[in-house]
Amino acid sequence: MEQEKKSLELNRNTSISPRVQSSNTDNAMEIDLVELFFLLVYHWKALVLCTLIGAALMGLYHLNSVKPQYTASTEMYITSTDSVISLSDLQIGSSLANDYLNIIKSRGVLNKVISDLGLNVNYRELANLITVSNPTSTHIIHTEVTTGDLALSRDIANDLLVVSIDRIYQVVGANQPTVIDYSNAESVRDVTSSIIKSFAIGAMIGFMAAAGYLILRMLMDSTIKTEEDVEKYLQLPVLSAVPYYEENERSNHGKQKE
Repeated sequence: MEQEKKSLELNRNTSISPRVQSSNTDNAMEIDLVELFFLLVYHWKALVLCTLIGAALMGLYHLNSVKPQYTASTEMYITSTDSVISLSDLQIGSSLANDYLNIIKSRGVLNKVISDLGLNVNYRELANLITVSNPTSTHIIHTEVTTGDLALSRDIANDLLVVSIDRIYQVVGANQPTVIDYSNAESVRDVTSSIIKSFAIGAMIGFMAAAGYLILRMLMDSTIKTEEDVEKYLQLPVLSAVPYYEENERSNHGKQKE
């Protein structure tokens, strides 16, 4: 009879254990999230300090390394200049848009601009400063030039517009494109990256680095520190605990010195 009772108790325990384990697993996941939250709250001073350090370092980098950038833009119209524009003119203008984009950034056009302005760059370097686009459903060629000098950006954009129109007329043989806008000092935009943006990026990097270090250290720490850790990780009840007093340790050190 006693053996049958023990076997029944074992069967009951084994049938209940999966539920207990699953509930313990769920509780462990919840406690881990709570621990993570309180871990960050407990180390809020370190997080704030790292955030400020990251923002300060990024601000210093911005002041010492980021140079001002100015963008000048021009526009031309690439269809017929006749008073009456037919459907075929519009279709031809649309099909020639890509050809005009390539002509504007061609080697001959860029070398002519370099010669006109006496620039100390080659045509490949100049091409990297130029952006040419054709807005969707339009017959407009939009050109942008970005450099570190406001006047230089304006001069390159205007000279590129003039040289491009002449070159397009020579190559295509149709009517010359019409100038919509030249670039002037008022239209040149300052596109330098904002220092506020640099501060924000540095602060975010500093906070994420500090938080990541704290979380990684917590995950790598497998030591048991409290009675709750014993119940949570080992799933064993705590039968007794031995208190630890710092005063006793200090008194023992004092006796050893004597």
